[in-house]
Amino acid sequence: MRGLSLLHADFTDHEYRPHTHSELVVAVTESGGAIIKSRGAEAEACPGTLFVLNPGEVQSARMGLSQRWVYRSFYFDQQTLEDIGHGLGLPKLPSFPSSTIGDRGLIAELRTLHQALERQGEVSEIRELLIQAFARMLECRRTVVRPLDDGPYDCARFRKVAAVVREHRSGELRLDELAAIAELSVFQLIRLFKRVAGLTPHAYLVQLRLADARRHLRNGMPIPEVATAAGFYDQSALTNHFRRSFGITPRQYAKAVRR
Repeated sequence: MRGLSLLHADFTDHEYRPHTHSELVVAVTESGGAIIKSRGAEAEACPGTLFVLNPGEVQSARMGLSQRWVYRSFYFDQQTLEDIGHGLGLPKLPSFPSSTIGDRGLIAELRTLHQALERQGEVSEIRELLIQAFARMLECRRTVVRPLDDGPYDCARFRKVAAVVREHRSGELRLDELAAIAELSVFQLIRLFKRVAGLTPHAYLVQLRLADARRHLRNGMPIPEVATAAGFYDQSALTNHFRRSFGITPRQYAKAVRR
């Protein structure tokens, strides 16, 4: 299905640094677990809990006391979410106010769906499982559309600076120059980004560059060229940031896309 990515992970030692995804992330833990932080709170990812992250929300994760973390996750992009919303008779899918859903029946349905996609099952079967699973997700939690932040003035300032960051993301950006654009001190600028986006300006920039790197990898660009094109110092920097955010290396990602 175009616009849908899957991950089947088996970690014994891994830490996700704070990062974002442009997709809706839905994760089912099969065994073990981890401590996931999002929306300013920590929650345990375990076999009895479904983890849901809205597009653009910041998350980080650590193993905690668990010796192993095996999980399956879905990454639904905007195109796929619109298609699912149409299948549910909704103009669009609303966001989820809680990052965890404790419904074992739903978790079993999503595990079955992930396995069906992994083995490339019948399209009609997969679509039925997908629509049913999302219908149940919406029933489990009363959903609301969350605003970007609480202050419209902060939001306007953030968007002004974020537009500059996006435009020049592959080049060198100086904090003092960005702060001047927002008419703030560097410290105030950092606080603004953390308050509105949940990330520091540099971490926000890294996420933009990683999105570019994924696009270049999908298009078959060699990894050393990807690092340069996306604005990373070198291939090692790209690999380190990629693995911290996605749990796999650029080479593994490129191989999966080709397959």
